[in-house]
Amino acid sequence: MSKLEQLINELCPDGVEYKNLEKCCNILDNKRKPVTKSLREAGEYPYYGANGIQDYVSDYIFDGRFVLVGEDGSVLTKNGTPVVTWAEGKIWVNNHAHIISEINGISIRYLFHYLQTVNITPLIRGNIPKLTGKDFKAIQIPLPPLAVQEEIVHILDSFTELTAELTAELTAELTMRKQQYEYYRDSLLTFGEEVPIQEFGELAKILRGASPRPIKKFITSDEGGINWIKIGDINTGDKYVTNSKEKITEEGAKKSRHVKKGDFILSNSMSFGRPYILAIDGCIHDGWLSISEFENYFISDFLYHLLSSSKIQKVMAQKASYGGAVQNLNADIVKSIELCIPPLEEQQRIVDILDRFDTLVNDIKEGLPAEIEARKQQYEYYRDKLLTFKKLEV
Repeated sequence: MSKLEQLINELCPDGVEYKNLEKCCNILDNKRKPVTKSLREAGEYPYYGANGIQDYVSDYIFDGRFVLVGEDGSVLTKNGTPVVTWAEGKIWVNNHAHIISEINGISIRYLFHYLQTVNITPLIRGNIPKLTGKDFKAIQIPLPPLAVQEEIVHILDSFTELTAELTAELTAELTMRKQQYEYYRDSLLTFGEEVPIQEFGELAKILRGASPRPIKKFITSDEGGINWIKIGDINTGDKYVTNSKEKITEEGAKKSRHVKKGDFILSNSMSFGRPYILAIDGCIHDGWLSISEFENYFISDFLYHLLSSSKIQKVMAQKASYGGAVQNLNADIVKSIELCIPPLEEQQRIVDILDRFDTLVNDIKEGLPAEIEARKQQYEYYRDKLLTFKKLEV
């Protein structure tokens, strides 16, 4: 029998009493003070809103250990439970979050864990979701003896700490793998004088994209529309472009730049210099450069690694021009970049090595979110079991 089971059998074998939340804590909502962003003075103290820290300000209105629960706006999780935040020390809270503190005999940390299990969907009112003060105060809280509360807190906090440690270890491993991959990639892509060098523009066709304007006029929901490939459609770290969120009409495509499967596109403004291989046909706007007709000189995967290498990325950054506050790569700059051209069989050998490294990195990159989500679900399962009590019949 666990320590928690022993405590429950000894201290509350017949069940526990349930009370309204307002009987379980100090509710400090009347001491909150909203401050518009323009009037906030920057500082060291966290400024909290409905779903966590919104800013840092020069003063505070609370000092201690608190639980914050979203009042209006982003107040619901996907499970229908409230958005609950733990806050400690000197803080400022605006009027979008309820705030509670501890009273004798009831652990504020216990309330923090329990409130995350309550389904408040029936309590939410208005077009802008709102958990009113009246409904908040009336949330029912099971109150086992303090010793039971503290043991539950100990178990759940330990679980949370272990999850945080595992996440940190996996993140550190991912960082190390990435650094190792980049080191070997740059080493493999450094060649001797026997390897010929030519300007990129002599080895490939490089053109700027084009945008039909106004673009809204040419966006279509027709399934027969043409893929409209935007920078926002692609995640950092992707190698291939596999889909587009929007399509354009044939008329819009005539005013744009056509690209085909197997071509490269290179961002020339936002996140400039990142190469992607097209796995679809489509059209690109003027935030992209298209790269095609390189097959006589480069294997696609080798060219991807070459353009992604630290050396070439650095050259692009140095050569890029500034248009206002934004750094830009135009087609002429990219055409002028000098690239080594090793034999195709050597390119394939390098690709085979780098792809194996890439797999190692991606295995962790894909596994990390899955592992964190599994730990989160495990925590929620045990939390809900630990915080489910038989109601004491009075």
